[in-house]
Amino acid sequence: MIGWFEAVVLGLVQGLTEFLPISSSAHIRVVSAFAGWQDPGAAFTAVIQIGTELAVLIYFRKEIWEIISTWTRSLFNKDLRGHWAARMGWYIIVGSLPIVVLGVALKDQIETVFRDLRLVGTTLIVFAVILWFADRTARNKLSLEKHLSFTHAIVYGFAQALALIPGVSRSGGTTTAGLLLDYRREDAAKYSFLLAIPAVLGSGVYELREIGEGPAPAWGPTILATIISFVVGYLAVAWFLRYISTHRFTGFVIYRIVLGFFVILAVTAGWIPAQG
Repeated sequence: MIGWFEAVVLGLVQGLTEFLPISSSAHIRVVSAFAGWQDPGAAFTAVIQIGTELAVLIYFRKEIWEIISTWTRSLFNKDLRGHWAARMGWYIIVGSLPIVVLGVALKDQIETVFRDLRLVGTTLIVFAVILWFADRTARNKLSLEKHLSFTHAIVYGFAQALALIPGVSRSGGTTTAGLLLDYRREDAAKYSFLLAIPAVLGSGVYELREIGEGPAPAWGPTILATIISFVVGYLAVAWFLRYISTHRFTGFVIYRIVLGFFVILAVTAGWIPAQG
């Protein structure tokens, strides 16, 4: 069971890593393993992500309100259907479909096989290389308002769905897809944050029924971790967007590779178990 101290630590980890391309779910899994704690499980991870998504809702509140209000009005007003905010509403809906379908279809694997630390370490390394390639080859020129299309939204959506495997990183996968499509770093990251809102909130609400039942953590520590992830996450998203406006992702790539090899080494040497 998750205690109060574990809740504080995992809430900090979630808030610090959710918006960085280093995989928050992988870090929660790895930190728990090295601390000798039981794997908190997919349900706990999904629920505390509600905190970081609330941070996104507040940070992007103006854009989100414009998207929701314009999209809703465009259903009845044809003149608004070409507005960027109305189109963005549809792109977020379409881009959310892959992770919803795959999340339901692969629920058992997400809670078991995908949490194997050997797989986590491998995905940390593999997707670090892909991120490095995308960052080095991207032309960094397209904007969301002018160039986002249904085709691009679907590509983003499947990239986000890869984050069902801890180690891929939701923001890292979708941002990588955006870079490969030649979007500016800030735009690729911004859309990845907006696209995550329906999926993460939906998953978190769906998993609420598991909290306090069977092996899942109790309500108290889960709520505490969620609150901490919200506060830290708000600061992290603000920092990250400023950082990538002037920096490449090289530091994150190196970090992912080092962590991935260390996790694989730790499991192979028997320092930590592959399964929680």
